[in-house]
Amino acid sequence: MDRVMVEKHLQQAREHVVLGEQHIARQREIVVELTALGADLREAERLLLNFEESQVMHVAHLDRLKAELLAL
Repeated sequence: MDRVMVEKHLQQAREHVVLGEQHIARQREIVVELTALGADLREAERLLLNFEESQVMHVAHLDRLKAELLAL
């Protein structure tokens, strides 16, 4: 990829990481709220785990793009 394309993808990856952080934070709040209500947490915790796993992938992608940009 050329530098312009890598920078574009890097910006998108940064946005994904920020959104991922927001989703994780909100889902953690939901788990707390459901806990206080004594509700079944299985689905909420499963969704939180999915968000956290996706975030790991988003951060790894961001790191790869940063490295690629440095190599250009």
